Amino acid sequence: MRRVTAGEGLWHRVAVWRAGFARPASGFHVQPEPRSIGLVARGQQLVAGKFACAGHLVQAPGRLIWDVAFPDRGFARDLHGFAWLDDLAALGDAQARGRAQDWTRAWIQRFGRGGGPGWAADLTGRRLIRWIHHAALLTQGRDGPDRAPYFRALTVQTVFLSRRWSRAAPGLPRFEALCGLIIAALALQGTERLVGPALSGLIRDCQREVDADGGLPSRNPEELLEVFTLLTWAALALAEANRTIPAALSHAIARIAPCLRALRHADGGLARCHGGDRGVEGRLEQALAQSGVRAGPPPGPAMGFVRLASGRSTVIVDAAPPPASALAHAATLAFELTSGRRPLIVNCGAGAEFGPDWHLAGRATASHSTLCLDGISSSRLGRDGVIFAERAAVPTAQQAADSGGMHLSALHTGWSASHGLAHGRVLTLDAQGRRLTGTDMLESRSPGERKRLAQILTARPEGVEFSLRFHLHPDVEATLDTAGAVVSLALKSGEVWLFRHDGRCALTLEPSVYLEKGRPQPRAARQIVLSGLANHFETRIGWTLAKAQDTPLAIRDLGREDAQVPV
Repeated sequence: MRRVTAGEGLWHRVAVWRAGFARPASGFHVQPEPRSIGLVARGQQLVAGKFACAGHLVQAPGRLIWDVAFPDRGFARDLHGFAWLDDLAALGDAQARGRAQDWTRAWIQRFGRGGGPGWAADLTGRRLIRWIHHAALLTQGRDGPDRAPYFRALTVQTVFLSRRWSRAAPGLPRFEALCGLIIAALALQGTERLVGPALSGLIRDCQREVDADGGLPSRNPEELLEVFTLLTWAALALAEANRTIPAALSHAIARIAPCLRALRHADGGLARCHGGDRGVEGRLEQALAQSGVRAGPPPGPAMGFVRLASGRSTVIVDAAPPPASALAHAATLAFELTSGRRPLIVNCGAGAEFGPDWHLAGRATASHSTLCLDGISSSRLGRDGVIFAERAAVPTAQQAADSGGMHLSALHTGWSASHGLAHGRVLTLDAQGRRLTGTDMLESRSPGERKRLAQILTARPEGVEFSLRFHLHPDVEATLDTAGAVVSLALKSGEVWLFRHDGRCALTLEPSVYLEKGRPQPRAARQIVLSGLANHFETRIGWTLAKAQDTPLAIRDLGREDAQVPV
């Protein structure tokens, strides 16, 4: 996230001061409808004075939200973005309404003239959307004079954003700024003139940032969902105002929807990679429904990910090089497996909310369900320690489907230059979704690779160590049999899966972590590890994950539990 400089802060304050001369809106053209989704449990926490933002939980019962000591910049940004209004609106009782109105009025009094960290363009757009969507909550029981500061603050932020949206970084921040401006300018009386320039900017970004297959340069599935949601909200606002929806906006929405369907697991969550988590509960389903796009997942890769789906199981594989992003993960050929409503095999996730050490650890190959060679990630950071200077290439990735199921065969060259070995992975999900068969290979294919490996084996004749990791979701109960050959994996639904291998490696159960956004600390988990030595020009490891016991029919179609909120 780009940091706002002192100079930018000054220009923000100047822009807010100039926006203060605009005539305040007197009301809405049409009473806005709430579109964003929150969690009742989080709303209850907020009413009780428990503030969970950016991986921190701060308890300050009976105090204004703005009197809370901010643990870090991320916490402050989350508060000033007002996404927590979604949770108070989900709760919706008199106490929640009182908190929403009191905290919004206090923000206007303290920060409405341009002070504080909340005047970055993306945060202003995020905040405007919530203030517009939850207008009924914020104005209920308030008469004309009591509403005046609210409408004045809305006007100032809208005019400010019309002058500063271009300062937002390309990608999600720019989409937040532009969509917030469009939604506010369409809703408020007297700001219609601001819609045209903002639409022109949104059209350019849709054409530049959303590729022909509906993906983003960041390859972050959760970011793609957020951009898709913003675009559908902007399109709905245009339709409700009887405005023509630009073709570029409609086409971007139509391209993204199938891509998101390809990135969605059987439980409704997104693949967790490149800085993204599973997505806000219910947002993907809502956004897809609002978009009206019915096209299913594409037959080939989507944003570099491949989806295998049969029966009640989904496997999503990262089958492309990592992006040129500070959030990119060395996750090439890593996969996640979900059975019905239960994640089974996962990646550890993004650790940025838990500090720089966890952020770095979450990006490493060892934090993903794939093979790691010699303790070295398949893509490696440069001197800046931020962007991958050496990225694993994927020269081959082939999909197929037949009566035996769905197949993927792919190979990456992340260790070709360093060790003379390429990593190949073949996966087959059977037609019933009950068995995932895998073969992982370390191969020296070219004369150059064989020469490099031979040099290494001369110094290390025992071979090069590798570890094949399968990170388990924290809710999975894993048991290693007495012979050390089979791992039993019990899900809370009652399903049992069995992990077996071909006996060429040492099998162990080891500690792992699950880095989940919104929690105050990482969750403890476990991982299956197959360890061995590569001491030939080709090393093969075979393994299977097979369902041994189904979910009992009486409970198999129950929904997921309400999202758990840490206390």
